[in-house]
Amino acid sequence: MDFQFKAILQSDGWLENTRISTDKKGVITSIGPTEDPNDASGYAIPGFRNCHSHAFQYAMAGLAERHGKESGGDDFWGWRKTMYELALSLDPDQVEAIAAMLYSELVRHGYTHVSEFHYLHHDKDGRPYANPAEMGERLIAAAETAGINITLLPVFYQKGGFGKDPLPEQRRFISPDLFDYASLLQRTIDACSESELARAGIAVHSLRGVDPEDVVRISQELGGELPFHIHISEQIKEVEECVGHLGARPLEWFLRNVNVSDRFNLVHATHATDREARGIAKKGANVVLCPSTEGNLGDGLFPLKEFQDAGGRWSIGTDSHVGLNPFEELRLLDYGQRLTNHRRDTFTGESESSGENAIRSAFFAGVKATGETTSEYFEVGKPLNACVIRDDHPLIEATGLGSLADRIVYASGPAWVKGTIVNGKWRVENG
Repeated sequence: MDFQFKAILQSDGWLENTRISTDKKGVITSIGPTEDPNDASGYAIPGFRNCHSHAFQYAMAGLAERHGKESGGDDFWGWRKTMYELALSLDPDQVEAIAAMLYSELVRHGYTHVSEFHYLHHDKDGRPYANPAEMGERLIAAAETAGINITLLPVFYQKGGFGKDPLPEQRRFISPDLFDYASLLQRTIDACSESELARAGIAVHSLRGVDPEDVVRISQELGGELPFHIHISEQIKEVEECVGHLGARPLEWFLRNVNVSDRFNLVHATHATDREARGIAKKGANVVLCPSTEGNLGDGLFPLKEFQDAGGRWSIGTDSHVGLNPFEELRLLDYGQRLTNHRRDTFTGESESSGENAIRSAFFAGVKATGETTSEYFEVGKPLNACVIRDDHPLIEATGLGSLADRIVYASGPAWVKGTIVNGKWRVENG
């Protein structure tokens, strides 16, 4: 199949009037010039990787915003109570339906891959299903319905806090020990092998959610080269309790005790110190930033400048799904930094274009987070995954290629997305 674009974005810039040919499986067989530029339409940028998702939470997006008259009474921990109530109410059919709707919306907005940080494992009473991977298989089915690639990350969730037994409302999440989790992981790997869209990764909920000794063991003994994800240093209370329990801040402890490498994806890392941010970069690990959710929950702002200056790599996720637009995530990430640093050069890198630098980091760190291997946005031998931007919007028509990525990242809305191609198929076309 042939796709002809007015231009495609590669990591070193735009290629004008380009044809991409694919085989029956959607794998790119050639990239070259169009035979007739009049047949080309749309501007193709790499499909976005959504590197942190809790699909079931989409059902409560925007419904945790009612607060008492007295200020200061609601924070992340208050929001968590509402989330637990939702988690205890859903059956497998509902989880699959919510996820299918969410994933379809992600595709409509230009995402072609989602990393699902999945911890809703058991039935409403906390008992394992006859098939321990029941809920994970429902998420794979939802991805197939929507036509989106998925990296399923079954989460090891063991504790109710540092040194605390799990809470009753966490009963659907809990794997009591490493053996139990290893079994769940293997069942997940087997389930993913049955789908052309799915692959598996490994996840630990957080240092507060798993015994520290098991965090070290799981990093050493399970998963091999699978991508490893963990929530870390998201909340001030979490940092303070970690210091009290382990004698170190979460990132400080993790970097000191775990053999961190580029397969590690540290989610949020909101309250990283400058030193910790540099330590993440030195280890080659990636951070996953979720600006719309981090803003909604009042988490705080990651020290992005220090991290980038040290060579750090970051990807984006939509987490609780109060926002689904990848361009909005990039803008929120940038503007939060501008408001605190009073500078406008947040996204630095190989290009003078902030938009190109943002897309580059989100892509290559996103590939690490999802467990893919590629060296270019569009590469022969790899599936064609693209977010295609309309060429008939007045602001696009009035823009040269040198500024096109900036205009797309900073001025676009969902209506600018002409369509989304996943594995060589138009999953959304002409809106």
